[in-house]
Amino acid sequence: MTWQLRRATVADLDAIMVLESGIFGTDAWSAATMRAELASDHTWYLVAERLSDDGIDGYAGLSAPRGAREGDIQTIAVAEPARRQGLGRTLIQALIAEARKRGAGHVFLEVRADNGGAQHLYETLGFVAIAERIGYYQPDNVDAIVMKYDIPEPVTRVVGS
Repeated sequence: MTWQLRRATVADLDAIMVLESGIFGTDAWSAATMRAELASDHTWYLVAERLSDDGIDGYAGLSAPRGAREGDIQTIAVAEPARRQGLGRTLIQALIAEARKRGAGHVFLEVRADNGGAQHLYETLGFVAIAERIGYYQPDNVDAIVMKYDIPEPVTRVVGS
């Protein structure tokens, strides 16, 4: 599959909520919460749109007010048929790049303690577990692992000199 990443808007809310409720079940955000996230000046959300039919196979969101030293990956979701193709990695990398543009030096996220696949992805991207939040995900009473990524300073090199 091939996707195009683009900035999410409130017009994407219905498509995002289909993924949100289907993937996260009891942990799913409400449409009102997602609408507020999409409309906020302090957040940056992306959708992964299929080039074949304009359907949405993933989304991800960052909270990082301009000039803040830290950003927080609010959510990321990839539809089951689109998994294991690098889309989640690409979405996270795009959020990190945006956090850097906004001035952040660190990015944080929470991941369910029972989601080993997502934890592994984040670790391969350089995230490190720094804390645990007991019973964070409700109503399932599942712990959250807090992970941190230190955004490296950009390096400029002169080529061919």
